[in-house]
Amino acid sequence: MAERVIRSLNGTDVFVACDDVDVRSWANELGVEPIWGPGLGLNGAVDDGVAQIAAAGYDHVIIAHSDLPLSALLGRVARPATITLVPDRRFDGTNVMSFPLERPVAASYGAQSFRRHEASARAHGDVVVEVRADPELSLDIDTPDDLTHPLIRPLLSEVLPTWLQTNPVNRPTH
Repeated sequence: MAERVIRSLNGTDVFVACDDVDVRSWANELGVEPIWGPGLGLNGAVDDGVAQIAAAGYDHVIIAHSDLPLSALLGRVARPATITLVPDRRFDGTNVMSFPLERPVAASYGAQSFRRHEASARAHGDVVVEVRADPELSLDIDTPDDLTHPLIRPLLSEVLPTWLQTNPVNRPTH
């Protein structure tokens, strides 16, 4: 799925913020620049990545997670002078954030991150905040039940390895 997310941003500079050696190696193998933040955890690695991207002279960023099986329209999330938040389908987590780097939204992932990200975005006061309940980008794979969603089920053989025991394609039907 992570490779699908990266491919969906074809033609865009892509960075992988990480604090995991295996993820860093994977990004290098794909030819994507890792932003290495050892020991920072998810939120720290994302915030550090955003800061490094801003320091490199970029003016807008899209933050997307690797568990988005339907990420084809990811590049269309970014809009000038707009903070865009894409919640998961439960309006609990935040699957995608896009914002001008002059108005950053601090990473606050974990349970109920969407509420925290929205409050942080709205605290800027001088920028448009768009909450986009996108039917495809709101789909993520957090639990085995997510694999049964009708839009995801046909993609299982593409996004999950067939050897994975939690892949419903492998479950015996009795």
